[in-house]
Amino acid sequence: MKIDIQSIHFDADKKLIDFINAKVEKLRTFYDGHLDLKVFLRLQKVEVKHNKLVEMKLMVNGQVLFVEHEHQSFEAALDMALDSLVAQLKRFKEKMKGL
Repeated sequence: MKIDIQSIHFDADKKLIDFINAKVEKLRTFYDGHLDLKVFLRLQKVEVKHNKLVEMKLMVNGQVLFVEHEHQSFEAALDMALDSLVAQLKRFKEKMKGL
């Protein structure tokens, strides 16, 4: 699995990058083929409480699965986004079985 992490409007620290890499590895348990994942971390307006945005774009078999979530912390936003992405990946896998 290829993972590309980009932080926009700030520099992500190593602890956050390591956390993301560890979390997204669980995608391998749901799909055996090649996965290409792009993770975008955005810092929104400072005055807003939920200003951490995580966008994830997963390329699998020529299809693109996309999720985004906002929260107070990148870790929480990543967990929610990953849950949504896993659900999409499971639906995609079931759809591929049916073909």
